[in-house]
Amino acid sequence: MTPQTNPTSTNTHSPTPARTSPLGMDNFVPSRNLLGTKGAAGNDIYIQIYSHQAKTAAFLVPAVAEPMLVWVVRGSAIVEEREIGGDWQTSHVKSHDFFLTHSHSPYEIRWQANDDTPFEVMHLYLPIPLLETVARKTPKQTGQSYSCFLGEVSGIRDEKVSTFLGLIYNEITSTQPSSLTYIEGIVQSLTVHLVRQYGRSDKDAKNSGSRLPAHRLHRVQSYFRDHLDEKFDLDICAKEAGLSPYHFSRLFKKTTGTTPSHYFIAQKIAKSQQLMRETDLSILEISLMLGYESSSHFSKIFKRETGVTPRQYRQK
Repeated sequence: MTPQTNPTSTNTHSPTPARTSPLGMDNFVPSRNLLGTKGAAGNDIYIQIYSHQAKTAAFLVPAVAEPMLVWVVRGSAIVEEREIGGDWQTSHVKSHDFFLTHSHSPYEIRWQANDDTPFEVMHLYLPIPLLETVARKTPKQTGQSYSCFLGEVSGIRDEKVSTFLGLIYNEITSTQPSSLTYIEGIVQSLTVHLVRQYGRSDKDAKNSGSRLPAHRLHRVQSYFRDHLDEKFDLDICAKEAGLSPYHFSRLFKKTTGTTPSHYFIAQKIAKSQQLMRETDLSILEISLMLGYESSSHFSKIFKRETGVTPRQYRQK
């Protein structure tokens, strides 16, 4: 595993999809990826180290198939997360606290650093085959095995997690070539601990319910992206998914955590933020491009979704 330095990689602020890959996450996190490590073919280990700006406005993070750990390397911050359209959940984090995300749904996040200390975090994605193997071979006291699904963790301290991730961080930032064998051994031990400590039962996993198949979600997502200048139409969206409006709405919410209409609004807001950052278009021009009848209507929705007006957002 050879570290790859990438000090100029920044978020391209593309409209956020519901899902991406570990390799694609750089396109959506508005921070510098200081170091990326690609696992050799077959091991699927991927690690990112981000140097975050002191404060960021809310942005959408697409889901990934792999469980993602975010470990605070240095600094402290107030981090807020929420499902799309949900209530903000606040975590006060400092060095060696961690987050664990294993969700099929995108979510929003924002943060504010507490001081001038660089706010640096490391992302590690657990390989699905490894997680499945560990879950199958890790019995519970009842004799039953864990499911290969991990619960969500937000901004807590776990000394074992810190020990494992600290070893990995030191290995990939060392001046000597990093050892894939060494990192694989640590990741395997880390995975065993996570399954034991945060693994969900088979019953809980089965109760998660049906979800919208990925190919149907992709068709709807593409429709949203190509029709941001139009009003939301549930019937057309359901037709794109090949389902009745009722079943489409139900499965879409189970898959993404929000309703189709609110997801569409979130995509409009994400696109407007991109346009405000990257162009000199007026607020009125952006409003009309996104299908709003007036800038006042757009501004009202923008503030409801982000907490600030478009003008305030542009001045940040």
